[in-house]
Amino acid sequence: MRKKTVRDLDVGGKRVLVRVDFNVPFDRKTHTILDDTRIRAALPTIEYLIGQGAYTILCSHLGRPDGKVVEDLRLGPVALHLAGLLKRDVTYCLEVVGPEVEEAIRLRRPGDVVMLENIRFSPGEEDNAPAFAKQLADLAEVYVNDAFGTAHRAHASTEGVARYLPAVAGFLMEKELEFLGRVVASPEHPMAVIIGGAKVSSKIGVLRNLLGKADRFLIGGGMANTFLAAQGKNVGASTVEQDVLATAREFLEQARQQGARVLLPIDAVVADRFAPDAATQTVDIDAVPEGWLVLDIGPKTASLYAQEIIDCATVLWNGPMGVFEMPAFAEGTHAVARAVADVQGTTVVGGGETVAAVAEQGLEDQIDHVSTGGGASLEYLEGQELPGVAALLE
Repeated sequence: MRKKTVRDLDVGGKRVLVRVDFNVPFDRKTHTILDDTRIRAALPTIEYLIGQGAYTILCSHLGRPDGKVVEDLRLGPVALHLAGLLKRDVTYCLEVVGPEVEEAIRLRRPGDVVMLENIRFSPGEEDNAPAFAKQLADLAEVYVNDAFGTAHRAHASTEGVARYLPAVAGFLMEKELEFLGRVVASPEHPMAVIIGGAKVSSKIGVLRNLLGKADRFLIGGGMANTFLAAQGKNVGASTVEQDVLATAREFLEQARQQGARVLLPIDAVVADRFAPDAATQTVDIDAVPEGWLVLDIGPKTASLYAQEIIDCATVLWNGPMGVFEMPAFAEGTHAVARAVADVQGTTVVGGGETVAAVAEQGLEDQIDHVSTGGGASLEYLEGQELPGVAALLE
């Protein structure tokens, strides 16, 4: 179902509360923003509201302050950075709600931007306390949710406030729902799903939900070891989720019955221990040495996966192909990133490490949609209803 967006309401001259996701990588000692991707992703909505002459009131969280004021998690540096991107002043409030915030908003002019303090400094936020949600709502006349990354949380600023104000999607939220919704509901074929990460248990919901929609599943990362073990392969000393081996076998059989191909690594980069400076070698998957760990897909697998996706009309990728944070085991993920960027069909990438891999290769502009969602995108792909989305007007 299509959700109303900020375009569908007259926001000129109105106070508009916008939930953004400015939970950016942040050096708490130097107050330096390490990656402003999420801030830049919200600019189209903010700039639209400025252009419409709205009074834009931004709220976001940063880190996990657990309902208390944490000095080095204040949003002052984020407000300053946003002002630089917008090339205009951003009024930063040291409080989330209350008389000082109300006065700061009252003194603004149409087109001005206000940023509230870290929303999670208030215990009412994560508790979704009605009284706190009402306080937030009283600051504005319209609510816009542009924080897909927090839409899976039923918090005051994502779900509670929508009970008191007309609630619509921002442009980033609209884009997330458009691309992810298409993947889940009506993908163009052939469709390939590339799934990685550490555990089958964390991704089995996505695999099951996309079974019957995807034509090919390409599996990497630590979870591939569990699938390989489920087929009777020896993966050395690699971590295997023993309690989900039956689940892995069940998925493989269901995919076979539905005519979907499941591809697993045919070679791997292995290490004698889990460390950046471990001894490594590349071996066929049937020749993993006893006591060694499978920590990345090998070049044959990367090449095979590239061939399998190049002709696809839809490619969804979530999860790295190896222990991506260690350079010795990052090449498989980088190779897949390059392969996805070469696909002419619709490409959608999600998950923190996956997005980081695309960014490291400078390939963001060659991907149709890079999701900012993290856990929200995973739950959406599992077919779950997200509270922050459900609260928006149809």
